[in-house]
Amino acid sequence: MGRATDVTDAGGVTDADSARPVAAPSLPTTQTDAVAAPPRRRRRTLGRDLLALGIVGILLVGAFGATAAALYRDLYSPAAFVERYLDLLSRGQAAEALALPGVAVDSAQLAASGLPPDASEALLRQAALAPLTDIVVTEERVDGSVTVVTATYGAGRHEGRTTFRVEQAGQVGLAPTWRFATSPLAVIDLSLRGATAFSVNGFALDTRQVSPDGVDADPLEPVDLLVFSPGLYSISVDTAVSTSPGVAVLSDSPQASIPVSVQTQPTEKFTAAVQTEVDAFLTACATQEVLQPTGCPFGLVVQNRIVSPPAWTIEQQPTISLAPDGAQWKIDRTQAVAHIKVDIRSIYDGSIRTLDEAVPFFVGGTVTILPDGTASIQVTDGS
Repeated sequence: MGRATDVTDAGGVTDADSARPVAAPSLPTTQTDAVAAPPRRRRRTLGRDLLALGIVGILLVGAFGATAAALYRDLYSPAAFVERYLDLLSRGQAAEALALPGVAVDSAQLAASGLPPDASEALLRQAALAPLTDIVVTEERVDGSVTVVTATYGAGRHEGRTTFRVEQAGQVGLAPTWRFATSPLAVIDLSLRGATAFSVNGFALDTRQVSPDGVDADPLEPVDLLVFSPGLYSISVDTAVSTSPGVAVLSDSPQASIPVSVQTQPTEKFTAAVQTEVDAFLTACATQEVLQPTGCPFGLVVQNRIVSPPAWTIEQQPTISLAPDGAQWKIDRTQAVAHIKVDIRSIYDGSIRTLDEAVPFFVGGTVTILPDGTASIQVTDGS
């Protein structure tokens, strides 16, 4: 008889006679491992990518923060605001510096700060500025609602240091804006003797231009001039009448009043002109045929009668020397000599004698410079 075989669903084959199970063939183990490995490598690669992205993100955030901090420090901080103001002054951009918030002041603000409310703005211009160099902000600290900023700089041969008070004025987007809590302007209180014309850093002015009284200004009254702080201002006089060496004024304190006194000296040309006028005046006096020439610093008194008109000459003209006298000038007292020749009759015996002698006298006087620039000379006997 033949054998019957039974094929099961599982794919195994059973020998009907012996009933021994026959194992079905299986896939190789190495093939199974090759299929399962790729998912594990992908998980490791994804982790490394995420870590790298995290590091890059941290670096980007750090770089952004550093950039933002640098931009704030260089462009939007109180120190940057002060540096911009100083840079404008160093480049002579007076109008732009004056336009920064908190710089310009009105008369009420000046009065509130104890400064002259009618101080002139004539020096708040490019022509009157001297350059600043080596500008460095050395300190920035918060004092309540105000930030105090200190800067050093060079002004001519001087090394300066100025402290500013800055406050926030608002913001544009995320960036803050600033203003000076205390205006950096100051006032030079100038007393000028012997002149009305002067110059500041080469910029020509006249006290009558900057005085609130104009042409009626008292020449002895000081004039008040608004100036930038910091700023170096060289004040000098160089006219046909008077001169002075430059007086250097370093304005380094905001809202300060700086008294400056300038005493001029007469020029040689001016002294020579006065000498000529005095000589001419005395020579004219000598033409008067009287014992006491009218308005003249010399004369003679005699007890007897004169026979003929006296003849005067100037034997020695005075050597004129001028000295400051308030806003004007005085002629220092100096000696001169006239000479008289006259016949005199004695009232006792009627005899006649000729008086021919030198008559020493002293000369002094004042010289006033008139508004039109001419000089008015008053000659006296110097007493």
